[in-house]
Amino acid sequence: MAVVHAGPNDSWHGVVKSGGQFPPEAGRYHLYVGLFCPFAHRALLVRHLKGLESLIDVSVVMPYPKGDDHGWPGWRFPASNDEYAGATVDKLFASKYMHDVYFKADAEYKGRYSVPVLWDTKEGTIVNNESAELLRWLPNAFNGIVPQESRRDELDLYPTHLRSEIDTITEWMQRDLNTGVYKAGFAETQEAYDKNVPTVFAALNHLESLIQRNGGPYILGKHLTELDIRAFTTVIRFDAVYVQHFKCNLGTIRANYPVINEWLKNLYWNVEGFKETTDFKHIKENYTKSHAKINPLAITPMGPFPDVEEGISLNFAGLKPGSVRHPLVLEKQAELYGGK
Repeated sequence: MAVVHAGPNDSWHGVVKSGGQFPPEAGRYHLYVGLFCPFAHRALLVRHLKGLESLIDVSVVMPYPKGDDHGWPGWRFPASNDEYAGATVDKLFASKYMHDVYFKADAEYKGRYSVPVLWDTKEGTIVNNESAELLRWLPNAFNGIVPQESRRDELDLYPTHLRSEIDTITEWMQRDLNTGVYKAGFAETQEAYDKNVPTVFAALNHLESLIQRNGGPYILGKHLTELDIRAFTTVIRFDAVYVQHFKCNLGTIRANYPVINEWLKNLYWNVEGFKETTDFKHIKENYTKSHAKINPLAITPMGPFPDVEEGISLNFAGLKPGSVRHPLVLEKQAELYGGK
């Protein structure tokens, strides 16, 4: 049996699968998320896209406060479901903090008290708290017991014929975009900031061309894949948070990337699950009210307005790809992707 949790400094790496330690069962598992977190958003999106709402219940932490620089005491649950709209009490244990849930699984745990967390109510432990792993296996873990009315067993986010391409894109997307915005935003020196911001926009330039070349409406063309989830949970936060709060302000999605913007609008307005799992109040107040070094007065900007633009044509062939042409961005784009 694979090691699920090697020790107090390790994450949990369990998998829900038939015949394993964690078999698929309705009502057995509970998902902990924060609506602000792009990585927790991945798991929440899968739950909605695959019609798992009746199989896996959810508890939602508040978007702030987070605690000190070491993450203590960490994310808090509201005292009641009325304290902060969209956040919930801990439905399993009535915990005050997310760290309480971690300590129930390992009283000596020394890692981060992050979300998402998938909890097994029968084993009384965490199954998995790694979003990339959950994104990979959760979409098919409950196939066969998904309620008939949802009819979503057929949705495959990691289809065999696209796996090689998905794996290749995942590597640079995670490195340069999903975590790239954090490398820029949490930079504590001018040099670190100047080094990391061009990489973010090089990745956006590359993604813009990729979607246009494949013809949309999804990143790889006609098939919705886990790449769309990975990209969406970062891009939906870009204009709202990363432009101003993380100083990723060489451009915006809506002004500089017409292809990505069209892709984003289509997912948000036309594909059930994307809008329903996105909460801009949680997103904006989390970043602006829990990063005291970056925003010491904790003032949350009103804009941009609207959160996501309307009006969708999906004529990707007729769109001229945009880009940010800053010299350092173009230099980084050529270095990372051959300028394509």
